[in-house]
Amino acid sequence: MIGAMLFVIDAGNTNIVGGAYKDGVLVDTLRIRTVQGKTEDEYGVIVSAILRDRGIDPRDIHRVIISSVVPQLTASVEKMAGHVFGVEPVLLSSAVYPMLPIKVIAADEIGSDLVADALGAWELFGGASLVVDFGTALTFTAIDAAGTIAGVAIAPGLGTAASSLSNATAQLPAVPLEAPASAMGKNTVQAIQAGVVLGYAGLVDSMVARIKAELGGAKVVATGGLCRVLSGLTDAFDAIEPDLTLNGLAAMERYLYTKPR
Repeated sequence: MIGAMLFVIDAGNTNIVGGAYKDGVLVDTLRIRTVQGKTEDEYGVIVSAILRDRGIDPRDIHRVIISSVVPQLTASVEKMAGHVFGVEPVLLSSAVYPMLPIKVIAADEIGSDLVADALGAWELFGGASLVVDFGTALTFTAIDAAGTIAGVAIAPGLGTAASSLSNATAQLPAVPLEAPASAMGKNTVQAIQAGVVLGYAGLVDSMVARIKAELGGAKVVATGGLCRVLSGLTDAFDAIEPDLTLNGLAAMERYLYTKPR
């Protein structure tokens, strides 16, 4: 066992992702499928079992920070954290945004995961930046040189777009999200990969160029579960940080907990 730690939770529409931090360093992560209706006890058993399997005693977690963009799930995750870790978690919301070093616009509308992304990028670059997050939705979160979230753009995610084709059509199958050898597919799988994967590379290039022009320049970081799918197809990214959202949540510890330990 390895002493007092911070645990952060990013509860999204597809997955619940957790990160355990020791002295500001990410030491392990977990990812479980989001299942609405699952109780805090069910999530608690899963989270506790995974952590113990990784050699982490839940009793060593001294602080918990949660981001949830699934309202039906938020209460269960909060109760789970209180039960498993024995601490009162901090829920990232508009009530705590004023404590952060970045300024949040549309505080009651913006997803808390995007706020975590923004802080993660601000900590990484220390200036104007753009986060491209490849999740259930593909999001572009822009932070200006003064540390204000300047705006957000949202499109269907890669997986969402590919799934919509197979779900809405009779003859188009689900396909792996991989770059095809050509922009002209020779079979159905290649054709879908060309349209979705290569098409999204063009979408990312175009949106990044437009946003950077409006910001007057910015560093660009890619994150999210599918960020590496496009990493070899575009030169738009200055950095690729799959755990940026978790890192942004972890960085909040020194701002949200203002009292000495």
